[in-house]
Amino acid sequence: MDAVDALNEIAFWLERELAPTFKVQAFRRAAATIADLDPDDLAQRARDGRLKRMKGIGARSFEVITEALEGGVPSYLVNLRERSSGELAGSGLRALLRGDLHSHSDWSDGGSPIALMADAARALKREYLALTDHSPNLKIANGLSAERLTEQLTVVEEINNDDGFRLLSGIEVDILEDGTLDQSPEMLDRLDVVVASVHSKLRSDRRTMTKRMLGGIHDPHTNVLGHCTGRLVQGSRGQRPPSEFDAKRVFAACAENDVAVEINSRPERQDPPDELIQLALDAGCLFSIDSDAHAPGQLDFLQYGAERAERNGVPAERIITTWPLADLLAWTRAKRS
Repeated sequence: MDAVDALNEIAFWLERELAPTFKVQAFRRAAATIADLDPDDLAQRARDGRLKRMKGIGARSFEVITEALEGGVPSYLVNLRERSSGELAGSGLRALLRGDLHSHSDWSDGGSPIALMADAARALKREYLALTDHSPNLKIANGLSAERLTEQLTVVEEINNDDGFRLLSGIEVDILEDGTLDQSPEMLDRLDVVVASVHSKLRSDRRTMTKRMLGGIHDPHTNVLGHCTGRLVQGSRGQRPPSEFDAKRVFAACAENDVAVEINSRPERQDPPDELIQLALDAGCLFSIDSDAHAPGQLDFLQYGAERAERNGVPAERIITTWPLADLLAWTRAKRS
């Protein structure tokens, strides 16, 4: 097995099972360290001990590289594969998902390059993935200015090579306090997908938050309402209660304006709660099951969103991430014409 592929796959499985970031990054650093080495040079360095002394190579990554060079699948990777081989959650609906409309790269607050995110989506047999880095207002997440987003569009275009997978241009745009979107209409017009989310003043009163959300939903550029309550139920950031808003009015506006309600698959979010999924169903909303991945292994979080949608009886035809790419893009662009 190729040693770089082995190290990157180990990082993927560790991310998927929510291992500490430092542990994941150790294997990614090791992969980057040896990526440009000639195979014969790599083998010689492993034999004479120089590989052990290279910055970014630890005892475990050295073991993985050595076993890969010997022609087998490293035992550490075998164990990870076996741990992850059980039946996945939401297996019925999960099999119908074609893509994912919410992901982040190291251009904002993600941890991996765009190309690595795209490669992971390909490996997971996704037909499309939307790159939705943050907008300028979210400075803590290194949100993209119009200039940086324009540069990113060129990177996205270069990655697409007609191999059956499409990286979609997109943004997770802040819904500002006055209900407007945190990017110019001209810039939003250029994107395939716009996810609109609230990230600040999440404890605002019910009336204020409802008005703010309705403003974002009524903007013709908005395709998906992201993690609508902003809640956190577990994880390193602790817990955060859901925002208060008039869910019936918000979901009625989503249905009326053809905005999909995101079922955010991150284990720490599980947003919206089940009772709000039911309200959105009753309102006639469409849904988007998204990973909100900030690293390649997190792209497989879709299984958790699929399980929640399945448990709540969400029909597959009302989930836009089950749609073929041509149908999806026709839908995302329809309101802007």
